[in-house]
Amino acid sequence: MFRVAELSRLRMGGDGSSEAKPGCASSADRLGFVLVTALNDLVRPDRYPRSSRYDPDWLINLAMGPNPLWMLEDLAEDLDLRPGMRILDLGSGKGATSVFLAREYGARVVAADLWIAPEDAAAVFADAEVGDQVEAVRAEAHALPFEEESFDAIVSVDAFEYFGTADNYLPYLVRFLRPGGQLAMATPAMTREVRELGAIPPHIKDVVGWEAIAWHTAEWWRFQWAITELVEVTSARLQQGAWQDWLLWTQACAEHQPDGRSVNQPVIDMLTADGGEFLSFALVTARKN
Repeated sequence: MFRVAELSRLRMGGDGSSEAKPGCASSADRLGFVLVTALNDLVRPDRYPRSSRYDPDWLINLAMGPNPLWMLEDLAEDLDLRPGMRILDLGSGKGATSVFLAREYGARVVAADLWIAPEDAAAVFADAEVGDQVEAVRAEAHALPFEEESFDAIVSVDAFEYFGTADNYLPYLVRFLRPGGQLAMATPAMTREVRELGAIPPHIKDVVGWEAIAWHTAEWWRFQWAITELVEVTSARLQQGAWQDWLLWTQACAEHQPDGRSVNQPVIDMLTADGGEFLSFALVTARKN
């Protein structure tokens, strides 16, 4: 279901040529050359080799925002993830990142989310054959039902902006990490602080409203974490090519999700208008002191 060989069988002809699905716009329709479906555009082994092992159809069906595996794979380059680690996937959504952590790194994962029913997430994990490695838990990020110092790592992808910006949140969260444990998050970011700009740029405000004030720069996050002296920040950077990734992914979702065009077109317009001037993703990692 997830591997490139299966993807090739489902998406391509026996000679490896692209085979567009009925009703799906191809790159030829959009760009005027090589026939490649939008789903195949999401298979990028040169940039995201691990993520390219997963069927884009499967991932799009679990999507709740930008491509979580692209963010997680890049984020994991700044981590030391090893088999057997107990990892909290905080804000795990429908479970794609938890599957990835279990399959790619051999981790034991606790998938914690407030909005996704644990039984729904558990069905995803069972289907991905990682049900014995991943436990689904309904949890609110400010009232986590875990013992202190019970995780080797805490990872959060496209969720931290909703609960992690308060000054007292990091001191709360690191209580659940073992000494030397790793903390990592990927979150929508601005290239300049809204406070510095004096206002949310109109093309962003029209789509996300006031929520954009939580899309901080990577350097804002570096200071926010380091000042506590509870962690050593090991990396804080903007993801290279983040807005292009986000745009490519959103265009594919617009084509292949139910009601995809109406849901995704405002984001496409926002990213196109932005052109990478303000919008990115911040990837931040740290170790507990």
